[in-house]
Amino acid sequence: MVEEAFDRKAVPVATPSERPEKYYGELVFNRSTMFRYLPKSTYDALVDAIENKKPLDRHVADSVADGMRRWATENGARHYTHWFAPLTGGTAEKHDAFIEHDGKGGVIEEFSGKLLVQQEPDASSFPNGGIRNTFEARGYSAWDISSPAFILDQTLCIPTIFISYTGESLDYKTPLLKSLNAVDKAATAVARYFNPEVKHCITYLGWEQEYFLVDESLYSARPDLVLTGRTLMGHESAKNQQLEDHYFGAIPSRVEAFMLDLEIRCHRLGIPVKTRHNEVAPNQFECAPIFEEANLANDHNLLLMSVMSEVARKHNFRVLFHEKPFAGINGSGKHNNWSIGTDTGELLFGPGRTPKDNLRFITFIANVMAAVHRHNGLLKASIMSATNAHRLGANEAPPAIISIFTGSQLAAILEKLENSIDADLSDLKKRSEYSLGLAQIPEIMLDNTDRNRTSPFAFTGNRFEFRAVGSSANCASALLVLNAAVAEQLENFRAKVDAAVEAGRPLTEAIVDEVRNVIRESKAIHFDGNGYSDEWKAEAARRGLDCETSAPLIFDAYLSDSSVKMFESTGVLSRPELEARNEVKWEMYTKKIQIEARVLGDLALNHIIPVATRYQSMLVDNMVKLRDLLGDDTEGLASQDLDTIKQMSRHMSIIKSEVARMVENRKKANAITNERSKAIAYHDTVVPCMETIRYNIDKLELMVDNEMWPLPKYRELLFIR
Repeated sequence: MVEEAFDRKAVPVATPSERPEKYYGELVFNRSTMFRYLPKSTYDALVDAIENKKPLDRHVADSVADGMRRWATENGARHYTHWFAPLTGGTAEKHDAFIEHDGKGGVIEEFSGKLLVQQEPDASSFPNGGIRNTFEARGYSAWDISSPAFILDQTLCIPTIFISYTGESLDYKTPLLKSLNAVDKAATAVARYFNPEVKHCITYLGWEQEYFLVDESLYSARPDLVLTGRTLMGHESAKNQQLEDHYFGAIPSRVEAFMLDLEIRCHRLGIPVKTRHNEVAPNQFECAPIFEEANLANDHNLLLMSVMSEVARKHNFRVLFHEKPFAGINGSGKHNNWSIGTDTGELLFGPGRTPKDNLRFITFIANVMAAVHRHNGLLKASIMSATNAHRLGANEAPPAIISIFTGSQLAAILEKLENSIDADLSDLKKRSEYSLGLAQIPEIMLDNTDRNRTSPFAFTGNRFEFRAVGSSANCASALLVLNAAVAEQLENFRAKVDAAVEAGRPLTEAIVDEVRNVIRESKAIHFDGNGYSDEWKAEAARRGLDCETSAPLIFDAYLSDSSVKMFESTGVLSRPELEARNEVKWEMYTKKIQIEARVLGDLALNHIIPVATRYQSMLVDNMVKLRDLLGDDTEGLASQDLDTIKQMSRHMSIIKSEVARMVENRKKANAITNERSKAIAYHDTVVPCMETIRYNIDKLELMVDNEMWPLPKYRELLFIR
């Protein structure tokens, strides 16, 4: 058997006789485990509640809790916790032992349905945007029956939502679940135009998690990495990614050992990680799973990030999820591959073999494009953060302008429909063949669309890839916006088609006419060109797309009239919840910049300036001694040293003055009580100081004696040995 879990137990080691199917999901209370540990009536009731989205009776919950406890304790669990995702962006948990008094001076292990279904975390101690005051602490976590419980380090973890005493959501899961219900209802109604047997639509997610690995000893020697997750200074290495030799290259043996341990642990936890490879930048890697239902996939991504951090430390690594930990090379994203399918087996974004199937395909594609067009600013806000702001638009990351790539074949079909020209919808699935003329190489099947790495939202065959999502983000932040926007658009589409049918139009004609209208209205969002070009920025502005780049101002999109209307009409978020979440976003932005500014100021004045001054003094001393010894013969050498001394003095003077200005600007910003205004002040007055300080420190790095420089350099951090 596989060895027991990491941390208190040994990390599992794979052997040829221990294949993934032997231990996959063994730490998950999945349906197979439920069937073994629950009475049949309880199992049937629970499965029925999960599949049909029905509430679970409390007496059934008691039976589930008893079976779950027996399974957990048999597998070494001593505690249980409600595992939820507050607005911090990570996960939270409070552990309780299974013990209760036995009435005889001892204890027994028990776990009731009441404890399974609901607990009461402190709602005032998590970010809440003013919904909860310190003296109003009550909040509730409630069991999400659709996401199975799992055992992590001897603790039974129960996925839950987190809401306030007054009912507002204080997490990401609650609005995500509401958005999934909204898109299920809206997509099902439209899908029934083409197949009346459809009862439900399921949203799928396949995330691609990018990350950096850094040697733990070097990480510990960089206070900026430890405290902020990124390097606040550092001149780029002479060699970084310019040779393009790291991408898909041979995985270093230390990293491969880490990946193997990670995969085994993930598989035991039911996370279907499948793909691993080197990314473009040095020390950058990626893992990706098999697609899953979106809520479960999101839980698995949050769990993966937690497990990844633990496993990395065993291998003397630290994992970096920051979107831009190193300047001058690629940042990290978390591409969200998003699709919708039916309970009858159709993929709604997949082309078919008949005109009817392909009309369904075009209908859903056009409606997604319309939703993204109408709410392009909001979708950008959903992926924006103080950390992702460094990545967007730089080194292969998508630009901070939302557009959709479709590919040439789909673009041609959309254009024909837009112009009322009959389009051939008979076989959109057909792929062309390409032969290299080599007998040992078979014909290559070409997809009906190329890829566009500069597109933030790209159609990639039977799904859309939301590439702008940041590597540290909770996927739900983007998904709940996307789902709600698409649900609203599909509801509007259905209302117009139904009205046309009631007025006497044949259904197919009504659908085609409204699809044509939708294509015309959303034409501005379609862009298949180079998203990095300055020409596109100008063109996007001309098209009326949101081109704002300031994170605090981008967040305003959540509170626009169209956004509030969309969220409220779909039942995903109320205006008070939106206002609270924006308060959290502005406050989180401010605090992250504030921490970075404090760390940078400390490093500049207490690490860099003293070392640079000491080296400068050595140059002065050397120059004086040479002149005393050799007189006029040192004129040329002395002038070179003098130039270096002067340059260093200029850089140090700028650093000192900019740190002082940064501190003063920070004090002024901190005095602002309005969170939005404070975040804007930090963006406009503090961040520019940080950039100037970094520029001058990086110049000093090239001048000061390497042995004296107090921090590990990029050439050391970026190449695993």
